[in-house]
Amino acid sequence: MMRDSGSHNGSAMIADLVDEYNRYRKIGEKALAQTPARALNVIHAPDGNSAAMIVAHMSGNLKSRFTDFLTTDGEKPWRNRDEEFENRECTRAEVGEMWNAGWSVLEAQLNALTDADLSRVVTIRGQPLSVHAALCRSSAHVAYHVGQLVLIARLTADTPWQWISIPKGDSIAYNADPKYEKGPR
Repeated sequence: MMRDSGSHNGSAMIADLVDEYNRYRKIGEKALAQTPARALNVIHAPDGNSAAMIVAHMSGNLKSRFTDFLTTDGEKPWRNRDEEFENRECTRAEVGEMWNAGWSVLEAQLNALTDADLSRVVTIRGQPLSVHAALCRSSAHVAYHVGQLVLIARLTADTPWQWISIPKGDSIAYNADPKYEKGPR
C-alpha cells in the first residue's frame, strides 16, 4: 500500500489522491478475491473483457504511465496495449502478479511526489498535461476498471457476496458510523 496521508509532509492534495488510489486498490482486491478462479478468464459479452484482461490492461497502463512519470511520455514504446486484451488463460497467481506489478510502479511515483509537483507538465501520447490532470485522469481510469471487476465478481461469486461498500438496506446504520470515508486529517 502507498503511504498514508499523514506521511506526505503537508502534501494534502497528493495525500487525497493516494487515499483514492488506495481505496480503489482495496475495492479491486476484494472483488478479485470473490471472483472464482474459473471465472477470471471468462468473457461475459461479445467483444468484452475478462477480469484477467482488465487486470492486464490496468497493470500495463499503470506501468507505462508511471515509469519515469515526470520525465518520459506516459505511453512507453515498450507497451503493447493491444496485447493486454488478448484472450489467454491466466491463473489467480498470475492475475495477482500483474495487479501488484502495476500498483508497485504507481506507488513508487506517488510516494515521491509533493503538491509542488502538481503544476509540472508530463506528456501522455505526446499531449502535455499537468501532473494534477494526469493523476485525475489516471484515478478515473482505475475507478472505471475496478467497477468492471466488481461487476464481474458479483456476477460470478460462488458464495454469498461479501459487501465491499455499503450493503443494501444498511445506509442509515452506515451513516451513523462511516467506515469507507476518511475524516479530517
